[in-house]
Amino acid sequence: MARSILSRADKSYKDLPFLNSPDARSLRILSEFLHPHSRFRRVGIKDTVVFFGSARLSSRAAARKAERAARKAAEARRTKKNLTRLEDASVDLEMSGYYEDAVALARKMTDWSKRLFHSNRFVVCSGGGPGIMEAANRGAKLARGRSIGLNISLPFEQNPNPFISPELNFEFHYFFMRKFWFVYLAKAFVMFPGGFGTFDELMEVLTLLQTAKIKKPVVVVLYGREFWNSVIRFDELVRRRLISKKDLNLFEFADTPDEAYKLLTKRLRALYPKETEEQQVT
Repeated sequence: MARSILSRADKSYKDLPFLNSPDARSLRILSEFLHPHSRFRRVGIKDTVVFFGSARLSSRAAARKAERAARKAAEARRTKKNLTRLEDASVDLEMSGYYEDAVALARKMTDWSKRLFHSNRFVVCSGGGPGIMEAANRGAKLARGRSIGLNISLPFEQNPNPFISPELNFEFHYFFMRKFWFVYLAKAFVMFPGGFGTFDELMEVLTLLQTAKIKKPVVVVLYGREFWNSVIRFDELVRRRLISKKDLNLFEFADTPDEAYKLLTKRLRALYPKETEEQQVT
């Protein structure tokens, strides 16, 4: 009687049901460290300027179009729903200025980065999604430079924006590994207005700096002084002795792309003189 031949089993690293199981969680976490590390090294990315901010903000053109449509609907029928929609659209139009400022600042920072003697320094990095993230990648692309998108899979499907450099487009499952890569390469952070996610990122960075877990010198810019001082009463935290007055030195404010650009480049030149040497034009 002929003996049947048992087919070979899949190797463990090819067993997708296993790799997606709770038993392989540590492998998935490790891959979200090793895969970006390998690609950043291969592409030659040295460090980044990270842009944080709301995913809900849109460009001025898109916000104006939505506001006009809402106004037209409200004029046709003054229902509560239409009036609320118009009010929301008006706020979105006002907030769209931050989107445009993020585009302008990312473009300026990328132009500056391209003039440096050492390539792939201070590359614009975002969370890879819409809103301020899209604006940052868009500005870098307008300057014909590279930019990074550290996207994350969410239940409501945050898709990567189209302005990320394809070779620097990443998709994360674990928030903490995504945060690690935001911080690990960063030499500067620019915090635009945002919601819970932006607050989480801001407080994480400030806590790491306050506790000296970030050893390297970094620049933190809070963009929009009026916004940040209205949503976080920093002076009150000092008055109630919940933070030290010196903790207010962990960040600086800027209100325009030019102001932020001058602050960032001045501070980065002082902190990293060798890395910020510019090419000599003859």
